[in-house]
Amino acid sequence: MTVESIKQAIADLPPDQKTSLAAWLVRQDMDDWDRQIEGDFSSGGAGMALLEEAEADIQEGRILPMDELLAEVKARRKVGPQR
Repeated sequence: MTVESIKQAIADLPPDQKTSLAAWLVRQDMDDWDRQIEGDFSSGGAGMALLEEAEADIQEGRILPMDELLAEVKARRKVGPQR
């Protein structure tokens, strides 16, 4: 079976079955994404190195943690622009 024959078979489906298939495909995609994220951010995953680097940057004072950054931005907005 080719992708083109699958596309044609889908095009021939009644609208309610297309909707059902689309919902199933979205769930499949979301499940695949969840598995990818879990793998990337588990021990030894590719994302763990990024998290460790970000944590080191925070510890060294090179960047602010998100909650501190947002609080700083919010405080600046209350004060208004400096002239």
